[in-house]
Amino acid sequence: MQGRRLMLAVVMLAAAPALAAEGWKVPTAMQRLGNGLVVVVSEDHSAPTFGLCVAYGIGFRLEPEGRTGFAHLFEHMMFEGTPNAPKGVFDQVIEGGGGFTNGDTRYDYTEYIESAPISALDPALWLEADRMKTLDFSPQNLDNQRKVVEEEVRVNVLNQPYGAFEWLDLPQKAFSKYPNAHNFYGNFKDLDAATISDVKSFYERYYAPNNAVLAIAGDVKPEEIFAKVEKYFGSIPMRQVPPRPDVSEPPQTSEHDAVEEDKLAKVPAMAIGYRMPPRNSPDAIVGALVGELLHNGEASLLYQSLVKEKKVALQVAGGVNWPLGSPYEYNGPTLMTSFIVYPNSVKAAELRKAYDEVIRGLATGGASGAELERVRAKMRSDWYGELELPVERASVLAHATLFDGKPDRVNEIPDELAHITPEQVKAFARKYLVPTNRTVIERVPAAGMAQGGR
Repeated sequence: MQGRRLMLAVVMLAAAPALAAEGWKVPTAMQRLGNGLVVVVSEDHSAPTFGLCVAYGIGFRLEPEGRTGFAHLFEHMMFEGTPNAPKGVFDQVIEGGGGFTNGDTRYDYTEYIESAPISALDPALWLEADRMKTLDFSPQNLDNQRKVVEEEVRVNVLNQPYGAFEWLDLPQKAFSKYPNAHNFYGNFKDLDAATISDVKSFYERYYAPNNAVLAIAGDVKPEEIFAKVEKYFGSIPMRQVPPRPDVSEPPQTSEHDAVEEDKLAKVPAMAIGYRMPPRNSPDAIVGALVGELLHNGEASLLYQSLVKEKKVALQVAGGVNWPLGSPYEYNGPTLMTSFIVYPNSVKAAELRKAYDEVIRGLATGGASGAELERVRAKMRSDWYGELELPVERASVLAHATLFDGKPDRVNEIPDELAHITPEQVKAFARKYLVPTNRTVIERVPAAGMAQGGR
């Protein structure tokens, strides 16, 4: 899926600077069905295509205790077919019509997306409505997808150097409450214990029209889409969705530190996570920009200092809500993460000292006007480029509506970025980028642990 999105982005990105210069706004229209399903439409007749997203209000953070990885497992179950459209029909219809389909799970939502020529719109709506009504709850389908998810864990975590510790282990050590601090990829014990009854219960509780937003962008008219969605989804009954758990965290008062041994890594790595302000806080958009200042590419402050100048690091990556979403799309506690790979010849204390110097410089001197404008312009251009793609536009509109109840939130972000000042950057760094607000994990090769490599 990521490859398809990347190809589309390369084709369309050239239009983004012109759109930004004109202060372009995404057109939106919204309507709520009687069963609670919220429908968002963005009309764009630039090409005879559409992008569709159904976002459900269930993600890693909200899955039941004792069922780690269940939100992700269920994402896979949604592609296992229904009594009316057996497994494979969904892909055959959409891809056979020249489109593509996919799904993904994040902290606060699970989404299903399609993009295709406009001729496939009615079949796509019928298929999405069909799997919102019911699924093929067979033991065989559950066993198949349980094995797929467990293989993902083996491939992406257990058999990989560093084991995704920068986005899997770090939140578990940075936060204290179960919703934010459990293994959301899934423990095999929990995945193996899942039953058909569990699957049905999860579906009935969370995959309800009144827990979903359906967004469509492309060669459509709002009144046409509202009528079609009513036709296909209107008869699906409302369900009783569990109340959202309290995901707020108590304030952090001291730095959290951990050292982990890694049998597959050849060189050490470090992950540093700072707790971020709530998404609707005025500080949140400043945090998004600060995350880009520090981490975005070879021109970033951390790369220039740690890799190019001091040569204490080999690789730097990170940002707010990274790598599991954009810095604007989270609905609970999240981190600004720095992931740094460094040579065996460098001590962890030496790297931390160099890292802290960059953070201290940002807190005392801020960013230069040129640095700020470069990052601000890139972030706005990237956002406009994303909104230009129908399937990406549908996705971000669905998330904004799911979290805030208003799709127009996506139009506020470029203007907010444009008005961030150097003083706001300094104030943010002084307030949030402090040791008592962070968690640090050192991932050390097994031989390094034995040799006292710290």
